[in-house]
Amino acid sequence: MVAEDRVLGVCWGCGMDGPASDPVERGFPHLETVREAITALYRRLSADGVRGFGADVAPGDVAFADSDDLYLGTQRIAGVMVAHLRLPEARVIVSFREGMTHAANVELEAGPEYFVELNARFKQHRRDIGAALAHEVTHVWLHRLGLAFEGTRANEILTDTAAAYLGSGWLLLDAFRQDALTSQKLGYLTPEEFGYVLAKRARLCGEDPAVKFTSPQAYEAYVRGRRVADRDEEMPPLAAAPWGERRHYVRDRRHGAARGGSAGYAFEPGDGAGPRVSFPCPTCRVRLRVPVRGRVRARCRLCGAVWSCDT
Repeated sequence: MVAEDRVLGVCWGCGMDGPASDPVERGFPHLETVREAITALYRRLSADGVRGFGADVAPGDVAFADSDDLYLGTQRIAGVMVAHLRLPEARVIVSFREGMTHAANVELEAGPEYFVELNARFKQHRRDIGAALAHEVTHVWLHRLGLAFEGTRANEILTDTAAAYLGSGWLLLDAFRQDALTSQKLGYLTPEEFGYVLAKRARLCGEDPAVKFTSPQAYEAYVRGRRVADRDEEMPPLAAAPWGERRHYVRDRRHGAARGGSAGYAFEPGDGAGPRVSFPCPTCRVRLRVPVRGRVRARCRLCGAVWSCDT
């Protein structure tokens, strides 16, 4: 099995040094799949397993000096990714290939050796080798974990999301750069979606990824993604919901109406103890159900997060 990783935005290829006028997909078109990917990670790893990836890959560990040997440096960075994802029995062997239309591909066989090919243009863009390998080694990790989504695009979104949520994907967002002449973007997620996932991780681990960014465009996308992540924690019946959202909630509660979209709450008949309201956990997106009786605290059985609610 070969996973071929195409780069969105500039072109369906390496995505480097394209004209700045080329479109880079922006916004949150894949947000629901991203959320499903976060849920899948919690279901497969458990809350403790996810929290075990509390430390990001350090910038110094993936730095590539001009004086470094290309192949030795690339293998060193591959080893950093293998160690980060706790794949000590896996060996990732990296080569460069001319004429590739994609950024990279990886052969997902039984192992323990996995062969990654990078587009030869990374020889001139060494600072982004860490970003490419973050994605490729996450492919290996998911393969060994037995976690996959149906369809190539959904599976690539899962891979980007897992890399970002588990501590190496900040490199993929930092590879997003634009100036007056050129544009570059790596990965299937939009820059804002990477920002969203990284903001979710920051809430979980208390580590701000913004201090690692070297790209101004990456920081701006992170801020936009963080706003959407903030909104997840401000939807009723959460007590942090703003007044306008609370007003809509009270009206819907009066009529027993469900509200979809980003809020996603729904009222359900009670079992003798009164009605209940269900809503997505802001952390892992599984549905929580709490009684409609004023101030309550809801604990998510999947991720362990505790939320103050005003139902």
